[in-house]
Amino acid sequence: MKNGSRRFTLYAAALLVVLALLVYGVNRDIRFLPVINTAGLINNETPDHVAGTFTTILDEQGEMLSMMSRSIYVGDELYTAEGRGYRISKVKDGKAEAVFMGLDSQIVSYNDFFSAQEIPAATNIAQKKGNIAIYHSHTDESYVPTDGTEAIPFKGGIYQVGKTMVDKLQGRGITVNYDQTAHDPHDNNAYVRSRRTAANLMKNKPIAIFDIHRDGVPDPAYYRAEIGGKDVARLRIVVGKSNPRMDANMDFARRMMTAANNVHPQIVKEIFVGKGDYNQDLSATALLIEAGTHTNSREQAERGIALFTDAVPVALGIKGGAPAAGPTTQQPGQATGAGGGWKAVGWILGITLALGLGFVLINEGRVDKARDNILGFVREISGLIPRGAARKPGLEENDQEKEE
Repeated sequence: MKNGSRRFTLYAAALLVVLALLVYGVNRDIRFLPVINTAGLINNETPDHVAGTFTTILDEQGEMLSMMSRSIYVGDELYTAEGRGYRISKVKDGKAEAVFMGLDSQIVSYNDFFSAQEIPAATNIAQKKGNIAIYHSHTDESYVPTDGTEAIPFKGGIYQVGKTMVDKLQGRGITVNYDQTAHDPHDNNAYVRSRRTAANLMKNKPIAIFDIHRDGVPDPAYYRAEIGGKDVARLRIVVGKSNPRMDANMDFARRMMTAANNVHPQIVKEIFVGKGDYNQDLSATALLIEAGTHTNSREQAERGIALFTDAVPVALGIKGGAPAAGPTTQQPGQATGAGGGWKAVGWILGITLALGLGFVLINEGRVDKARDNILGFVREISGLIPRGAARKPGLEENDQEKEE
């Protein structure tokens, strides 16, 4: 075998081993595989939540749907509390146009489901194995009326909002892991720095993990509302679409919004699905929560997050210790099915093949020689790949075991 072909064989064999380990991990529990996310290692885009920098989202008739202090891109989506879905079709000069997609059937179903449930008052909740994890990617975020500024490096007012959620959950008999590690400076690479924190929290296998933020739109009235006789700052749920768990994250977001709004009507304004992953690929029940904006008082944000927290046990199915059935088969807290994980493996496999082909072509300089080397390599390793026992058509899994 030529030296070039031998090098390629070693290279491809190593990649095959890595791929096999990834496949094995997907079949067991993908949560602990993507501890390193290279997608955001160099991110020079405008960071989220820069106070005073915002985009207004308008519908096709020019009516305002939302405003938020984050970069918005064509293809991003917005879902209202009532289930109206919109997709961004145009973005220019601080304004985005959104096209109505119709009612989201899952949000409508969850609204019907939770409205029919008997929600317990503020009494202790039966324990369910596991815990809830909370952290902050943007640890400088603060509230001007209370904190005197929109940002306090390393110790922003957002910590008090997170602590309010922690105290509320613990008061309901729920175990909480609250990591207060700072991830300054306030840029998009804060999500890269906070990934280590989130991954460490995941080691305790939380049934949900929340990254708590505040928005940066100048108008405090956009979030402010009176709910249950209290002056509160409402919330937004954000889901990142650039990760293989996006479908599961979105299902949990729908469940969380509808459960919260059933307990305290309109406490959650909307769900925004945007570019990025926000480390949500680590868990099917990972969400980013925005509690008000920098021009709301911190007390308003604390009251808002407290009302939202009332519904967390309900949405997670730990009301009375029994999981809520819900209108879908995907249960929050469960490991994502293989579908999302296999998407990631598909990308890895594609990249592996592309790199391998490029290596051979560069090494040999001729397509016919590259083809011969690839075919020879396939023949050499084909006997090393384990093959599952052939299934007999028409037999269920249990029957297969008996037959064997």
